[in-house]
Amino acid sequence: MSTATTNGAATVATRSITEVEREVWRLCHDLAARLQFHGWHHVSFVRDKAVHFARRNGSDVALVEAAALVHDVNYMVRRNSLPVDGRNLRLDILARAGVPDDVAARVDEVVEEAEMRTRHRDISPEAQALSDADTLFKALPVTPVVLAPKYLEENGITLRELAHKIVGEQRNKHDAGYYFYDPEAAATYSRWATANLELWSCIVESLDDPTVNDLLTAVS
Repeated sequence: MSTATTNGAATVATRSITEVEREVWRLCHDLAARLQFHGWHHVSFVRDKAVHFARRNGSDVALVEAAALVHDVNYMVRRNSLPVDGRNLRLDILARAGVPDDVAARVDEVVEEAEMRTRHRDISPEAQALSDADTLFKALPVTPVVLAPKYLEENGITLRELAHKIVGEQRNKHDAGYYFYDPEAAATYSRWATANLELWSCIVESLDDPTVNDLLTAVS
């Protein structure tokens, strides 16, 4: 059993994080053809940024790193799925890496808390760090241009479904002022987030135009 403590509380040991990283990397490599959006490029980006935000907000850095590594394993189980769909795989990865059951349960809770669809203003600091990292990936200016087509292919959904998903899940967080929790992230990236949401809102509007739909049919 691999354990460590932070301020007397159990957290994730460095050796366990190494094992989790190795296993998630292997799965991403083996399933690379399926994980065009949620592959290792996404996992490693979110992990690095989540660790940065965790250090800034004083939360359990090791726990956040572990949560970031396993936060999207549901896409390895089923396309177009929710974090809960990856719970069994997530807990199995953590258990085989030597993470104690109670700590693994907390990692799973952080993943669920940080989920864009259901997150709220008062999630834990660990979930805030993970959320900000994952949200930043969504808000990157290159994401709609380079990565959105990969998301469509990976999850087998239409552009209309993706546009409504993004606007429906993200607009209220943006307008309520907790799109990002970290002040540095909000100050640095909110302009990108606003532009991204405006773009997807325009896409939603454009898809109500029959001529746009005819255009998309013609080029598909």
